[in-house]
Amino acid sequence: NAIAEVREAVDFLRYYAAQVRSDFSNDTHHPLGPVVCISPWNFPLAIFIGQISAALAAGNTVVAKPAEQTPLIAAKAVALLMEGGVPSSALHLLHGDGATIGAAMVSHPAVAGVVFTGSTEVARLLQKTLSTRLGTNGQPIPLIAETGGQNAMIVDSSALTEQAVADIVSSAFDSAGQRCSALRLLCLQADVADTTLAMLRGAMAELSVGNPAVLSTDVGPVIDEEAKAAINHHIATLRAAGCKVTQSGVGEQAEAGTFVAPTLIEINAVSDLTHEIFGPVCHVIRYEHDQLSALIDQINALGFGLTMGLHTRSDATMALVRRKAAVGNLYINRNQVGAVVGVQPFGGEGESGTGPKAGGPLYLLRLLSDRRQATQGPSEALSINEAITLPGPTGEHNQYQCVARARVLCLADDFDDRMSQTHAIWAVGGKAVWPTTGRNEAQSLSPAQREAIVWCDDWEASDAAFDFVLLHGNDTQTLHAQQVLAQRPGPIIGLWRGQTKDAHIPRERLVIERSVSNNTTASGGNVGLMRLETLG
Repeated sequence: NAIAEVREAVDFLRYYAAQVRSDFSNDTHHPLGPVVCISPWNFPLAIFIGQISAALAAGNTVVAKPAEQTPLIAAKAVALLMEGGVPSSALHLLHGDGATIGAAMVSHPAVAGVVFTGSTEVARLLQKTLSTRLGTNGQPIPLIAETGGQNAMIVDSSALTEQAVADIVSSAFDSAGQRCSALRLLCLQADVADTTLAMLRGAMAELSVGNPAVLSTDVGPVIDEEAKAAINHHIATLRAAGCKVTQSGVGEQAEAGTFVAPTLIEINAVSDLTHEIFGPVCHVIRYEHDQLSALIDQINALGFGLTMGLHTRSDATMALVRRKAAVGNLYINRNQVGAVVGVQPFGGEGESGTGPKAGGPLYLLRLLSDRRQATQGPSEALSINEAITLPGPTGEHNQYQCVARARVLCLADDFDDRMSQTHAIWAVGGKAVWPTTGRNEAQSLSPAQREAIVWCDDWEASDAAFDFVLLHGNDTQTLHAQQVLAQRPGPIIGLWRGQTKDAHIPRERLVIERSVSNNTTASGGNVGLMRLETLG
C-alpha cells in the first residue's frame, strides 16, 4: 500500500504536468490566485500531493494544511517538492486542526479557491464560509470537495464465488477499511447468499490483524482511539438490535492497539445505513433477482455516489447497473479500491463530492479564474454521453464518460440570458429548470421548447429539484444565490455566474463525470452467451 501510494503521488505530478504542457497557455489560461488545500490522513501523501500539484500546475500559489494526524509525511513531501524546484514562495505548509487553522485559512479574504477531501459535514461548512463572498473575477470561489460514500457491491447468482469473495475482502478490509472507496454495503442475490457468506467468513478467519510493518499482516489499525471507539459502538449497537455479526479474531499484539477486527453485519434494508462507518465493517443485505432495479434505486436514494462494485457474468445485468447507478466510479468483476490517475479518474456525485474528478481531464479547469479559449482543450473536446476508452493494463477495460446533469436551474432577469443558459443545457442533453415567474416569457417559445422546460415554483425552497445553477446577475444576486444554496441539505450545489451577455458558459460545469473499470479477464466466461441473453 505504501509503495502504491508513492506511485500515485508521482502519477499526479506527471499527469497534471503533462496536461498543462499540452493544453494550457499563459495567454489564455489564467490562475485563480492563492488556493487552500486541505487533505485527509488516510492518503497522507497521494491526496496531499494530488491537490497541491493540480493547483500549482494551473498557476496558483498554495497554502496546504494536512490532517493533524499525519504532519510528518506532509512536511517531508513539501521538502521534496522544494528540492525538486517548487519555489518556497509558491507553496506554504501550515499545520493545525481543522476547527481553528483550517477554518481561518478558508475564511481569509485572499483565498481564491479551496480543495478539500474529508467528510460531507465539513465540506458543507466550507461551502457556507465561502458563500459570503465572491472571487476577484466576480465568480463564486471554487470549492472542490471529495467527501464520503456508502459504497455498495452487488453480487448476483452468475458471479464466480471465489473471485467475488477475494474482491469483497480487499474492498472492505484493505487499509482497515479506511479508504473513501471502501466497500460498506454488500448486496448478495438470495440464491447464492448463504454459499457466498460461508466462503467469506472462512476468508475473514484467515486474515491477520496486527502491526502493518510485519509483512504477514493483512489488516492494520484504525487511525486513533476516537475512531476505534466510534466503530466499536456502531458494531455493538447493531448487535444489540439483533443483527448477526461476524468478526475475525485479532492477534495478541493487536489487543493493546487501535485495532478493530474485520466485521460483517447482516442488516435488513439498505435504509438501515444512516451514516458512513470509516473502518473494517461491511454490512450485508440479500435481494431477489427481480428486485435488482429497485435495489439500485434504494442505493441511489442514500444520497451518496462515490464507488460501486458489481460481480456478474450477465451482460444484461452489467447494462442495467451501468445505466442506473448514480456513482462516479463503477468497478465490474474486480475490487472497488485503488483508482489509478488517468486510468480511473476518481470522484463522486451527490453527497460524495462536487467534482471534477481527481486525475481526470477536467480537474485543472476548476482551478482557473478565466479561460479565453473556447474552441480547443479538454472541455471543448467533451463528447457528451460517449464513453471514451482510457489507457490501462492488459485485461482491464477502463472507460470515461460525461453525462448531463439532471436538472440545471436558470436564473436571469433578461430573457435572452435565460435562453442562452437554456440552450447550453440542452446542448449537453440536460433539462433546464425555470422559475415559474418566467411562464409569460416562455409563450414566445415553440410548444416543443416549452415542453422541454421544467418549472419550479420556489427555487429557494430546500426541496426544489435541481443540481446546478446558472445565473446572470449582479454581485448582490450572486451572493444571495450562494447563501441560499449553502443552506440546502444534501449535496453541495455549484453555481456559475455570467457577467456579460456574451459570457461563454463552460460545458464542463453542466456535466457529471463517470468512470467504469471492467476486469475482462474475469474467470468463467460470459453466461449471456450460453443463455443467448444478448441475442434474444
